[in-house]
Amino acid sequence: MISRTQSLSHASAGLTMAAVLWDMDGTLIDSEPYWHESEYELARIHGGEWNERLAWSGSGTPVIEVARTMVAHGVALSPDEIVTRLVADVAGREEARMPWIPGVRDVLESLVRSGIPSVLVTASPRAMAEHLVDQAPRGAFAGYICGEDSLPSKPDPAPYRAAAALLDVGHDDIVRCIAIEDSATGLQSAADSGATTIAQEGFTAKPSPDGPQFATINGYDGIDVATLDEYVRRRMANMSA
Repeated sequence: MISRTQSLSHASAGLTMAAVLWDMDGTLIDSEPYWHESEYELARIHGGEWNERLAWSGSGTPVIEVARTMVAHGVALSPDEIVTRLVADVAGREEARMPWIPGVRDVLESLVRSGIPSVLVTASPRAMAEHLVDQAPRGAFAGYICGEDSLPSKPDPAPYRAAAALLDVGHDDIVRCIAIEDSATGLQSAADSGATTIAQEGFTAKPSPDGPQFATINGYDGIDVATLDEYVRRRMANMSA
């Protein structure tokens, strides 16, 4: 088993949507400021060059890749040491205050009420994924895929295919899953899996206006179960036209 899950039905009566597959940073939580502050502090203490461009270049990528970039820019620690320190610092910040994106908890709660499961799909370590799932509205997440699951990283479609498999959603039905992402690599991963991909551009410095997403949103105002279900219906109609 890749991650913990539970027995559930794929969709409520009357809804076409089977599930929502969520990226974490920049999609569920606005955690990039936490990561950037931790990176700047580590670079300040241990030498090296770090700036806003470099910080945002790591958005949506595994932490070990960020660590290797920091080493390449002069931080005098090993990649593993950097990962350990960044994760501990950001996890502590999130424990003190989980930076939920405005409105996203309302969306999660509406999905729970409608019987639509969610799966978290993140490159972050398992402890951070579990911390978010534990603080989410009760029953919101059926499981998670994380950066320690020995899968190819985004933009490979493997993480999203694995998330659908947690819910017994096969390849032919993954179009009925909404995937919400904020990064170019994540959007490519989700699109290549076959999911109906929505770009969340309200909380990123790297928007993807010409990416592979089916639709784009800017925040969660006006987003509810009916809105998400309509995206799936439209995508399926386009595919059959």
